[in-house]
Amino acid sequence: MKITEVRMFPKNEEKLKAYAAVTFDGCFVVHNLRIVKGEKGLMVCMPSRKKNDGTFKDIAHPITNDFRGELEALVLKAYEEKLKETEMQA
Repeated sequence: MKITEVRMFPKNEEKLKAYAAVTFDGCFVVHNLRIVKGEKGLMVCMPSRKKNDGTFKDIAHPITNDFRGELEALVLKAYEEKLKETEMQA
């Protein structure tokens, strides 16, 4: 399975920096990945839903660490590119 597209939707909030939609093999998309600013820098959070007890549970996530690394790298790269594009337009 290959990541064929990453679309970025920037947000101007303190912690939430953007939402992303990732397309796999040109035929399956996962929406609502979040790029958030954490204590150690930017990180990618998987789509999740709030449970009755107030905790959150991922509804889609990578199974292997290798694929998680690949996904996070591509999403963060797309975020950085979107920032540069936005700066150039300003």
